[in-house]
Amino acid sequence: MAWPVRAVQPGLPRRSASKRPWLGADNGHYVGYAQNRLPAMYGSRTFVEGGGLMAYQPSNKEAARRVAVFVDKILKGAKPGDLPVEQPSEFELVVNMKTAQALGLKIPPSVLVLAEQIFR
Repeated sequence: MAWPVRAVQPGLPRRSASKRPWLGADNGHYVGYAQNRLPAMYGSRTFVEGGGLMAYQPSNKEAARRVAVFVDKILKGAKPGDLPVEQPSEFELVVNMKTAQALGLKIPPSVLVLAEQIFR
């Protein structure tokens, strides 16, 4: 199977994976994509830890640093409403090579080099 897979096989169910695993989503339900031989990308490493193929998410480390800066400014007297809204600037790629192998996918080295974490 060539990388990336762009076609969805007709007749297979199409599901939308939640970006909010903390709302009680059954991660195994979403990982079922692999059982149907459908590669899927998730918005949280939680799904990859549960057997999903890949996740691309904002960096938790960077988010924690930015929160600390905001807390510091507020404790020094800044009004929270006056602080700017920020978008993430750093992201993490997580890859599950066991799932890739089970799907018959070969992840290019150029993608693996970018991965923050690789599950083998």
